[in-house]
Amino acid sequence: MQAAERKPLSLFSIPVLVAALGYFVDIYDLLLFSIVRRESLSSIGLTDVQIGSEGMDIIGTQMIGLLIGGILWGVLGDKKGRLSVLFGSIVLYSLANIANGFVQTVEQYTICRFIAGIGLAGELGAGITLVSELISKEKRGIATSLVAGVGLTGAVVAYFISQHFDWRVCYFIGGGLGLLLLLLRITVFESGMFENIRHTAVSKGNFFMFFTKWSRFKKYFLAILIGLPTWYVIGILVSFSTEFGVHFGISEPIESGKAVMLAYVAIAVGDVLIGFVSQALKSRKKALFIFYGLTIIGIVLYFQQSGGSATNMYIICAFLGFSTGFWAIFVTMAAEHFGTNLRATAATTVPNMVRGALPLMTLLFKDLQSAGHGYIEAAAITGGVVMTITIIAAIFTEETFGKDLNFLEY
Repeated sequence: MQAAERKPLSLFSIPVLVAALGYFVDIYDLLLFSIVRRESLSSIGLTDVQIGSEGMDIIGTQMIGLLIGGILWGVLGDKKGRLSVLFGSIVLYSLANIANGFVQTVEQYTICRFIAGIGLAGELGAGITLVSELISKEKRGIATSLVAGVGLTGAVVAYFISQHFDWRVCYFIGGGLGLLLLLLRITVFESGMFENIRHTAVSKGNFFMFFTKWSRFKKYFLAILIGLPTWYVIGILVSFSTEFGVHFGISEPIESGKAVMLAYVAIAVGDVLIGFVSQALKSRKKALFIFYGLTIIGIVLYFQQSGGSATNMYIICAFLGFSTGFWAIFVTMAAEHFGTNLRATAATTVPNMVRGALPLMTLLFKDLQSAGHGYIEAAAITGGVVMTITIIAAIFTEETFGKDLNFLEY
């Protein structure tokens, strides 16, 4: 069964702009904790040691919220429409971030980040799904790369705002930006592909369909694994660059918020560029492998910093950011793999499964340390495991460039 499709929109249409701005606010709120982690946890009474351990637990809890939210919003996006997710998710994470500005304890902080994580889970997947269905297949990769490129600059804005305002005000600003975005959402219309199956009997948003057929499960599982390096790099290497700087013996203190900001500037550039690389090569996979190669180079350089400088750390974090700028393509591939009745569920759950895998990566990181490996060695081994899994998964992943999305899953 196939559904009629609206005339494809241009790259700079209102839905693309609104999706980009939505992802901008999403990234601002998602990365704000990594940027204000030390300042905020210190202000509620934590020691330097606690800031490292509790901070890793809080970001892990936020990622678990993203994992749960990814499933909830993905199912809703296929059952009720892409716009329902764009509205509902932003209300939830905006209110959670406003509440975050009032926390007084680690427990309250953790709860707020968990709820915010659930809300933040819906933004990218629904936006990418909507744009993928509204833009022609020839320009789809460029459009989704532009959404991600613009959106990822939210981390840059979060950093500069954190330099001029108290961390609590930063959370208030994030929540306020989200609520303002709701006004723009009113101008966006629903996907024609979804509208044409809204009232049909076909199963929509059935998460368990990913597990009922081997070929579909394989596509889904591989779609998750190919994105793992992004959050290994951001969630461990960049977010905890302050701690790594100490272990590397770098005399100057590393400001993790600045490292995150620089990485995301570079990620934004990489995400836009990979869309054009994919377009030029007529292949998603070839573009991915180019960026995987750059990621491996960046990881090797990162662990060669013994006795280095803060400047080198920031440059390497930026390079790592650029090399992992394949977030848009990897989420676009998730959307392209599956039919209209399961597309939002796939595009929303896949990136959040990757984010939700961060606690598993940090668990491996911690367990390796408990087994006698040093801090740096444990992180390097974790990176080696992640990259090996990802490359193998990419090899077996189907090519989706130019795929017609006008189909259903049964």
